[in-house]
Amino acid sequence: MDIRANTDIKRVEPLRQNSKNQQVSREFQTIMQEALSQTTDCKELKISNHAQKRLDQRGFSLEGEDMSNLSQAMDELDDKGSKNSLLFYKDMALIASIDNRTIITALNQNELDTVMNIDSTKFIKD
Repeated sequence: MDIRANTDIKRVEPLRQNSKNQQVSREFQTIMQEALSQTTDCKELKISNHAQKRLDQRGFSLEGEDMSNLSQAMDELDDKGSKNSLLFYKDMALIASIDNRTIITALNQNELDTVMNIDSTKFIKD
């Protein structure tokens, strides 16, 4: 068996990006970062004016950790397709729009009687 080296092998130079490709890449990166920041902003939990009045009337307040717990619960409900939910958190009963990520109203748990137009209920542990 005769094995010979191929003498026609050519050296391959690495691909170099020109400045136009680098600029497009930076523009794409900027657009992606803006889109991601808008997505993050959309995840912010809101409290309607009505709900804030009800919280104030009942002496409830929602601090940073509370908002984080509620937001996490809304993420779970959103993943399961919920639209409007009754959230039990601490001594509060909160009606929330999952799509809008908004607390619509707040009650004491002992004030509950009949709740309509919800498709889910979540008990949130603090």
